[in-house]
This record gives sequence, structure tokens and C-alpha cells, in this order.
Amino acid sequence: MVTVKNTIRLAAILCITSMATACLTEDTSSIVSPGDFFQSVEQCQTAVNSAYIPLKSIYTFKYMIAVEGTTDLASANGSAQVDARLLISPANSGVGETIWPQCYIGIRNANCAIYGMEHSRLAPEEVFAPLCEAKILRAYYYYLLTSFFGDVPFYRDYVNTVEDLTRISSLPRMSAAETRKSLVEELSEFAPRMKQIPTSAEPGNRCGAAMAWMLIAKMQMWNKDWQGALSALENLHSIYGDLAQYSLDDIPFRCKNTAESIFEIQHAYEKGGINYASNCASICMPHPRAGDSYTYDGVDIPELGNEAVAWSPLRPTSYFANSVMPAAAGDLRRDNNMVSSWNGHRFSRTWMGPKFWCPMMYASNDSNNYKVFRYADAVLMMAECHYELGEYDKAVACLNEVRTRAGLPAHGAFGNKDKLMDEIRKERARELFGEFQRKYDLVRWGVWYKLTNQYNTYTDVQENIRPCHEYYPIPDQQVVASGYKLNNDAYKQYGL
Repeated sequence: MVTVKNTIRLAAILCITSMATACLTEDTSSIVSPGDFFQSVEQCQTAVNSAYIPLKSIYTFKYMIAVEGTTDLASANGSAQVDARLLISPANSGVGETIWPQCYIGIRNANCAIYGMEHSRLAPEEVFAPLCEAKILRAYYYYLLTSFFGDVPFYRDYVNTVEDLTRISSLPRMSAAETRKSLVEELSEFAPRMKQIPTSAEPGNRCGAAMAWMLIAKMQMWNKDWQGALSALENLHSIYGDLAQYSLDDIPFRCKNTAESIFEIQHAYEKGGINYASNCASICMPHPRAGDSYTYDGVDIPELGNEAVAWSPLRPTSYFANSVMPAAAGDLRRDNNMVSSWNGHRFSRTWMGPKFWCPMMYASNDSNNYKVFRYADAVLMMAECHYELGEYDKAVACLNEVRTRAGLPAHGAFGNKDKLMDEIRKERARELFGEFQRKYDLVRWGVWYKLTNQYNTYTDVQENIRPCHEYYPIPDQQVVASGYKLNNDAYKQYGL
């Protein structure tokens, strides 16, 4: 049992300011040594729990706009958010001002937990599971940072003194490729020794082997190590098996911790309660809601209730709705991804679909779980890896595994390999629409600027977009706090 005294000790361990807050005068003399806290497996798990907390501040509607709403598939037309308008600069980094500190708080908390467990008196086998979990979470925060900002400072140190803090706060950008390579090596050391079970079988749906393999594959693909990524994905295939066994009905965000899930952001809310919720559903529902009714954009949707707050919405682009996922194709996923009518009544335009809605939501308290990684993603990643390795028949087989579940006819052999790659990219769009991945895919493929400029329908995006926007700038205050070891040279080229 974790006592109040031990909880206070853990809070003291974690209170030291990291470079996320850039306060170099913090007095660390009263910091409790981790060795005084990590006396039981329960205490170790409490420390690991602290590394999950920043995710709740990251996964908000602003982050969804940043990685989905400034792409070829969706836009937030009319939104005043700087992220939606791509009015991003080092002086105004939009949601980057949240992503940067929260990721480094997560890293700091994971580092502390790892150090405490590695120096505790507990037997190695007792701390193995929570120690792996903490390292997976640390890797995930670096995955987010490198995907969002590109090259970022990298460290694994437990920050215990002012000298530690000063050194860490002055680190320059490190190559994202090298950061990923280091993390892959670390994850690969312990992932094979973990229980090879799906996340839904992990107690509390915690990060386990499935999440470790997924992160290895994601980072290997960023680094273009296709064989390394494929090896990790084959381990996921051994755990999850045939995609056909997982129902499309489980994909909506309101369906929590389903069998296909690899990683979800956990939410819960009850009116008058204190459980945590976020707010992505508020930008994904038809807009506006009329008065105190359950009428949204002129159509009654009793399922959504009459207390939800609907903000300026995220909407599918015409390119996605008409070219990538046309209604005539008969794709079973389409009515979940987007809607033009409900219960036989037409809306004034096409909206994000019920995949993202939160039934009976109160105000903006979206209690859905946010799907971050699913097994279908891994199958499509396998298709891409096979393609890059010249194994085109295997790539088509993986592609067809996803298409068949969606009720689409299987592809035969592609006579043109470029058309095959184009289809893999479009299939990722259809399957993973709105799941916080599209911008990262486009940047990884080197086509974000071109496709967003071509297909995003928000005029502000078209006016403001610059090639440097593929990665967010490090916020100015962090650059100053680093003694200008950090930089935003890509933005300087455009006078931003």
C-alpha cells in the first residue's frame, strides 16, 4: 500500500524543475533520495504512474488540430487557433508550448522512476515489469518530441542537483535519427523478455511488450531501417494474429481498451465527478448546436444529448471525402470517419463522423479514450516495409488484410510500384483518419508541405504555410533558457 508519507516523498523527488521549466536557481537541497522511496513494487508502480500524467495535457483538441487539421485530410476552417491557421513561429509556438514541457516532464518523471528502481533494494525480477514500463514511456515521449519538433535534446539522467539541471538545460538539439537509434537499442534489450501479450491483457491496459514493439517499428521506419521495423512488426503479428478477428465496431473512440488496441489515452468523466476528460469531441461534432436542444447543424442527434459544447469544427477535406474515401466505394469505415446526414436528414456540409463523437457529453468533457496505436496500423506498416524491401506481393497481402475487413475488394498485383505506394498511403488515410498520425506520416514521407498546400481547404493555411512548418519550432523561451544552445534555424530562413 502506498502511504501518504510515501506519496509526499515521491512528490518531493519529482518536484525538481527540469529544463521544461528552465529555472536554473531551483534549490535541490531538500530533495528526497529515490532510495528512500522505492521500497516496494507498489511504490515503484506509483512512480511509473507519474510518467503517464503529462499525456493528459498533450492529447487535446489543439494537438489534434496540429497533427490532423493541418494536413491533406482535414482542416479547421474558421478556427482562430494559431495551430489551425499555421500562424506558428518560435515566438508563438501554439500547442508546441504545451507539447515541449509536458513531454520533458514525462521524461523527467520516467528518469526518476528508472533511477529509483535501478538503485532500490528490490530484486531485479521484482522491478522488471515497472522498469520496462517506465522505459517504454520515456521512449514514447521522445518519439512524440522527435516527430513534432525534429531534432531535440536527449538525455536519460536522473536530475538530482543544480549542476545536473544546469547541464541538462544547456543541451543542444541532438539528431532525431540518433535519438531513435539509441531508444530502439534500449527497447530491443528488454522487449523480448516481457510477456508477449496484447495491451488489452495488460493489467490496467498499461504499456507492455506490444507498445515496445510498436515504438521500435515506428522509430525504425522514421530512420528507414525497414528490416528492423519489419522484425518488430512480426513480433506484433505473433501477439495479435489475423486482423479479421477484430471488429470495425470497436474502432470508435468511445469503445475503450478493445482487443485490437496497442495504446490509448485513458479518459473518464462523470458530471460532478473529478475523473479526467479531454475535449477533442468538441471539434468533431456537427456545428452549431441549437440552444439547449440536441439539434446539431439542423439535424436532431439525441445520442449526443443537449449539454455538449460544439466548437469551431475540424472537418474532412473534399480531397479526403471525394477522392481518397468516396462514398461510392462502399468502404465500411466511411460512415464512422465522416457524415453528411444522420437518421435520413442531411447536414449542411460533411462533418467528422461518430468515430470521434462522445455520446451525452457534458460541456466539453470528452470522456472517450483516444486511439493512438492500433493493430491495423501495424499491418499497414508491414505493407510499407515490404514495399520498401522490394517484396511487393507481401506488401499487397498486408494491404488486402486491411481492405478485406473494410469490405473492399482485394487488390491484385500492381504493375506500377509507385501506384502501390500511393495506395498504401491512401489506405493509411482511410484506416487511421483522425488518430493523431497523419502529419507524422506526411512528414516522414517528405510530402507534407506539397499535399497540405494542395488539398487543405482553410485559406489561412494556404496563405501561411511554409516548408519549415513540417516541424514545430522550439518555443523562444526554451531557446533563451538554453543559453541559445537550441535554435530554430529552419524558421529563420523564412523570417519567422
